[in-house]
Amino acid sequence: MIAVTDLLETAKQMIAHYNAQDADAYVELMTDDACEANYRGAVVREGKEGTREGLKAAFARWPQNHAEIKEAQEIGNYVLMREHVTRGPATDGSELVEPFDVIAIYTFEGEKCARVEFVR
Repeated sequence: MIAVTDLLETAKQMIAHYNAQDADAYVELMTDDACEANYRGAVVREGKEGTREGLKAAFARWPQNHAEIKEAQEIGNYVLMREHVTRGPATDGSELVEPFDVIAIYTFEGEKCARVEFVR
């Protein structure tokens, strides 16, 4: 079994790729059927490819998008992170999204992230 601290490092790498707006590198750390979802709610990006395409669209819309890790901890096969997200101006002219905090719950299967749920 993979060491828990390795899972925390993987989740932090995911955030580094997210901040670099590198959707390809981000999803390489995920299982093929991984998803991103609202906590206990709707899936917002389904599968590795759905996540890749969703992130690329978000990065195109908010080229200054950035997530700062405020706290992080691992519990078993989970990594919990409190993140502060800033979007910056949108390229489509939509209203500015105010910065917000989110709790992200990363669920791992082996060395890969299988699900990320957001509490906001």
